[in-house]
Amino acid sequence: MTDSFYKSGEPIVDAKAPKGPIEDRWTTRKFEAKQVNPANKRKKKIIIIGTGLAGGSAGATLGEAGYHVQQFCFQDSPRRAHSIAAQGGINAAKNYRNDGDSVYRLFYETVKGGDFRSRESNVYRLADISRQIIDQCVAQGVPFAREYGGLLDNRSFGGTQVSRTFYARGQTGQQLLLGAYQALMRQVDAGNVELYPRHEMLDLIMEDGRARGVVVRNLITGEIKHYTADAVVLASGGYGNVYFLSTNAMGSNVTASWRAHRHGALFANPCYTQIHPTCIPVSGDHQSKLTLMSESLRNDGRVWVPKKGGDTRRPSDIPEDERDYYLERIYPSFGNLVPRDIASRAAKNVCDEGRGVGPGGLGVYLDFADAIGRLGRDKVEAKYGNLFEMYERITGENPYDTPMRIYPAVHYTMGGLWVDYDLESTIPGLFVIGEANFSDHGANRLGASALMQGLADGYFVLPNTINDYIARNALPPVDGKAVAEAEERVTSRIEKFLSIDGDRSVDSFHRELGHIMWEYCGMERTEEGLRKALELIPALRDEFWTRVKVTGKGEELNQQLEKAGRVADFFELAELMVIDALHRTESCGGHFRAESQDEDGEAKRDDDAFGYVAAWEWAGEGEQPVLHKEDLNFEYVHPTQRSYK
Repeated sequence: MTDSFYKSGEPIVDAKAPKGPIEDRWTTRKFEAKQVNPANKRKKKIIIIGTGLAGGSAGATLGEAGYHVQQFCFQDSPRRAHSIAAQGGINAAKNYRNDGDSVYRLFYETVKGGDFRSRESNVYRLADISRQIIDQCVAQGVPFAREYGGLLDNRSFGGTQVSRTFYARGQTGQQLLLGAYQALMRQVDAGNVELYPRHEMLDLIMEDGRARGVVVRNLITGEIKHYTADAVVLASGGYGNVYFLSTNAMGSNVTASWRAHRHGALFANPCYTQIHPTCIPVSGDHQSKLTLMSESLRNDGRVWVPKKGGDTRRPSDIPEDERDYYLERIYPSFGNLVPRDIASRAAKNVCDEGRGVGPGGLGVYLDFADAIGRLGRDKVEAKYGNLFEMYERITGENPYDTPMRIYPAVHYTMGGLWVDYDLESTIPGLFVIGEANFSDHGANRLGASALMQGLADGYFVLPNTINDYIARNALPPVDGKAVAEAEERVTSRIEKFLSIDGDRSVDSFHRELGHIMWEYCGMERTEEGLRKALELIPALRDEFWTRVKVTGKGEELNQQLEKAGRVADFFELAELMVIDALHRTESCGGHFRAESQDEDGEAKRDDDAFGYVAAWEWAGEGEQPVLHKEDLNFEYVHPTQRSYK
């Protein structure tokens, strides 16, 4: 029985979401929220962890509003946040193409794309705000692509049949981040934001059950310091690096969220991991990360493999009638633009049949010959040129002349800390935004929606809802005892890492953990495999705490020490992810249980048994996690068997 791995707790509800027509709920919530007098905002302090799109936009907006913001990132500059790596675009229901798009259609397709495992209220708000985001970014000077007449251009992404994705070649994340960065630095210059690069949050300061500050380590000097505030905001991104190989920046980690989880913040749906279908395949054991090729390429690139297994001919030597354009064949309505979870599983299936291409047969072709013939090389280059250059630098192959080879890889995590409609966690005063929370994407994120959520949370949602919390809670200065306890937790943990003096590197443990997770909790999960993982992970974790080798000292630049803390948290997260995947005996979105599929091999949901958010509580060292369920109620988009055929 899977319940031998966890305990059941009381149900959880989102008490902040207003009632009434869905299109009016956000307006209602903003009106009901208490406000903070502008003069009083200067007396209130907010801590933000992270400077990506969610954190950077939040810091800029809260600083502009007059709050005293202290903002931290472990990178040497906010411009190096992982948001910069996003390529393809950002969704918005502007309907510039007059192709039938609307706020409601974006709302509907996001709920459907998430396989009916997200909250309607949150998703509708996201779709509604999407239109404001584009106006905000254009005003900042973000150089979106434009049509000949000067209007902003759009393209399509997976899971939709309209063009609603705004883009800046294949550099959309970079350009949006620079817009947020400029706005943030304006507030730094004005004195409203104190910026602390090369600082990592290592613990949360708690007092009277509330989040009141953080303990951070200066990554250059090793100095441990504390900072207190009226509220804390986590914008620290996702946890895909638990798999070791992912498209995430190598420094991306779960530590900020996990430290909060250990203090009582529920962790929701940790097993929902997005496997992106359009990545450069693994080339060997030497790799420490994988490279994303934008989903936008599937607008014009056609995905195919040879019809016969073991065909090692060059792609140009394989005639059309011996090629299987399998996405177009299986899903004629959406073709190459099916959602990511479906495209990823389809690629895995054809490779499992022995029809994969490239080294080890772990690849499929993404072919632009038709697009070049139809549009001309110049127009293809104008759309995707930097992506083609990146691919050629990495692989040595020219995608204008020969098809790209792609294969699925870990990309995004839909799970995260549980938040209510106000984006507040189960710890009062701790708000969580962007990929660090679970709120908007259900079991699968549609392409080009991550940037949309990050900017919606940071520019528009959080600045409204955090007002209400601060206005309702006049808090005294933080007691020195709470600070001392948090600092002691941090210093004792560092001392423990340094004292082990084992014989294995941190990276060797991380790589082995990642292999376990990919093998047993990756694209396809089985009960047998998940149970195997629950044997392997604790054993490897125990070995980590006796054999890891962390050289150097704590009071200096020490990247091995940084990694050790992050990997230690990945071990605990990994176990929870597997427990979550094991308890959910259905398939939905990015969570595919081999035991739960229909006769066509598609994901088979069990809405009656699993139509809920799984919100997990930390019960202590060595204790079973506690499962709290938030039932999902669908008033507008009623769950059906998801079909893209």
